[in-house]
Amino acid sequence: MSERHPIIAITGSSGAGTSTVTRTFQNIFRREGVTAAIVEGDSFHRFDRKAMKQRMAEEEATGNRHFSHFGEEGNLFAELEQLFRQYAETGTGRTRKYLHNAEEAAPYRQEPGTFTEWEEVPAGTDMLFYEGLHGGVVTEKVNIARFADLLIGVVPSINLEWIQKLIRDKTQRGYSQEAVVDTILRRMPDYVNYIVPQFAHTHVNFQRVPVVDTSNPFIARDIPSADESMVVIRFAKPKGIDFPYLLSMINGSWMSRANTVVVPGGKMEIAMQLIFTPFIWRMIERRQRALGAV
Repeated sequence: MSERHPIIAITGSSGAGTSTVTRTFQNIFRREGVTAAIVEGDSFHRFDRKAMKQRMAEEEATGNRHFSHFGEEGNLFAELEQLFRQYAETGTGRTRKYLHNAEEAAPYRQEPGTFTEWEEVPAGTDMLFYEGLHGGVVTEKVNIARFADLLIGVVPSINLEWIQKLIRDKTQRGYSQEAVVDTILRRMPDYVNYIVPQFAHTHVNFQRVPVVDTSNPFIARDIPSADESMVVIRFAKPKGIDFPYLLSMINGSWMSRANTVVVPGGKMEIAMQLIFTPFIWRMIERRQRALGAV
């Protein structure tokens, strides 16, 4: 953790909804005049799209049907840890971009599914903001979670997560249902071993729980809406959280445990605004004091 160069990390699996959380933070940054270095977790995959397909085929030929982007072998954990460490110490570090589609790739004159060259984090940023799969990973070799000043987990109920992934990949990426289900099954061991354990290290977790029937996610025709959901917000260390204020500001909310607030799904963004804006204020105040003391 760092007072002069704080780090916020959003972690959650593919289809969990981390991009929605990112948009909320971008709105806070814009409103509060905060300059953040934005880092996408996909940038720290080990292989580009073509190389990943080839590696998966090679692994499957040896009998390994579970090689995935979720696991250690498919990612640059050491490089991500080094970025967090270096940024926390100096406000610098190396990162790159993963170009998901033709629109993102066009300015770089590259193929979609490739990486840009490594480059330095822009100078003069107030904090680093990471969004991806592995912001809270802890293994025998790395401990990425320890560098995050604010680590947030986005964890929909598992069936909802699958519904979101199935519908997104079929409608936006043109995948067949069979291909998406195969991906879910292939990733499951790495999901259990690398994704789930992160949520023991997060400071705050947001779990969206549908209140409609999702018992068979593979036949769902649409994603349950925000109004058809509740959001469970768990604080690892509730000290300093003004629960009465949150409950008074969010209609329909209640506390299910001493460290847990439940809010209507449609109120998730306002809850994040209310919870995290003071966090960012405190980070910026500590940063200014620390820089002033140098």
